[in-house]
Amino acid sequence: MGTLALNADERVDSVEFTEEFLVVGLKDGRRISVPIDWYPRLAHASAAELSNWQICGGGYGIRWPDLDEDLSTEGLLRGAPAPNPNVGQNDCFDS
Repeated sequence: MGTLALNADERVDSVEFTEEFLVVGLKDGRRISVPIDWYPRLAHASAAELSNWQICGGGYGIRWPDLDEDLSTEGLLRGAPAPNPNVGQNDCFDS
């Protein structure tokens, strides 16, 4: 196993927004940047709603309670847009 894999820490450290992107900082220093349009609830949210986020899922998820939106670092790293809105929403993956 390479040293990169040994030092990887995909837990959420920070969340920021630009006009076009959601930017998530990870504990290992990496930053994930994805188009905000991938997540319609976030794209249409107010600044106050966007700023009300919580870390969940043991540090591997982000929850916006005002928007009922949950994202995982795994999904962000995979490049997974929001699922079809006709499919049921899961609560954050707390265990």
